[in-house]
Amino acid sequence: MIGRMSGRAVVLLLVPLLAGCSIGDVRREPPTASPRATVTAPPPSAAVAEVRRVRVAVAQRYAPPYVEFVDAEHGYALFANCGEPPPGDDCPARLFATDDGGRSWREVPHPHPAAENHQLYAAPGVLTLWSEPHGWWTSTDGGTSFTHALDGPPPQWVGAQSRVQLIEDSGQVGEWDGQRLRPLAAQPRVPGLNTVDAGDGPLVVAAGEKDGKPYAAVSFDRGRSWQQTPVPAPDGRVGVLRAVVERDGTAWLVGERPDRNSFPALWRLRRGWDPISADGHPPHIQSVAPIGGGLLAVTGPGGAGAVGDGHYTTLLWPIGPERSLSVLADGTIVAVGGDGGILLGVGRVAERRWTKIILDNS
Repeated sequence: MIGRMSGRAVVLLLVPLLAGCSIGDVRREPPTASPRATVTAPPPSAAVAEVRRVRVAVAQRYAPPYVEFVDAEHGYALFANCGEPPPGDDCPARLFATDDGGRSWREVPHPHPAAENHQLYAAPGVLTLWSEPHGWWTSTDGGTSFTHALDGPPPQWVGAQSRVQLIEDSGQVGEWDGQRLRPLAAQPRVPGLNTVDAGDGPLVVAAGEKDGKPYAAVSFDRGRSWQQTPVPAPDGRVGVLRAVVERDGTAWLVGERPDRNSFPALWRLRRGWDPISADGHPPHIQSVAPIGGGLLAVTGPGGAGAVGDGHYTTLLWPIGPERSLSVLADGTIVAVGGDGGILLGVGRVAERRWTKIILDNS
């Protein structure tokens, strides 16, 4: 199985994966009118403001779909699992798209619905599908047309991730030139380099971990030059260090613990890397993501909370213990996992209006 990739969606730590299945040939009937949502009013005490439940013409034998949103309005859903043992010719992949925040969904003809394993990756302006072992299909027009590639992730997808990325084969930092990642003339000197990120401005952060210790370098001129920036030693060891730069230039380091779910070490870039304390934080978390305003949102066994000003504060969000957060390019928060469906949180910082998206084939 190929791991899920996230197109500029800011999410760290545990991320759920899409399960694939063995698929046969397909004879698809002409598409009918787009299914429409039935909106149910939540109970007075619920934090979910709206539930958009849409019934789609997909056989009940299909498992719930894998759903990927790229902003508050645009998303895709892939039905590609009919259970075990692997199905035969009666389980083709079914692909749907929404342009109105999940109120309605239209079926998009899948370019290769018969495969051993299906994956869906989406970023603003790019939809990429993997059909194992047949290769990659990429669309830049919402699924109206696709181009096919056999080797490696398509360049359209790679370019949609970030203007500055690590080059997988060499471990160098590269900049996207419209066709490929070109190594920067100046490279950061970071032991164990494993992450790089950039916002919309000139700031670029590169970071890594070696022997449990964090290291980082910062560029203020889009990677033309680098400054090594000492990272104060954390309380305890760091297993993986992640850098994330918000669109407004706020930069963070998140030091995942070796067990991957203990509360992480945190730093914020000001004059240097300031350690971020969080009095009252839970011992374990599921995910952590920056939400603006100098805050990090985290999910864990107790639901959702925020880290800021040295304290952990519980958030009254409809986030259960199994949900993971990510932040889309337009600032929308997405929460996946748990009891099914996807939660979209639109707003600013911790003030969010939550909508639950459910595709129903029962």
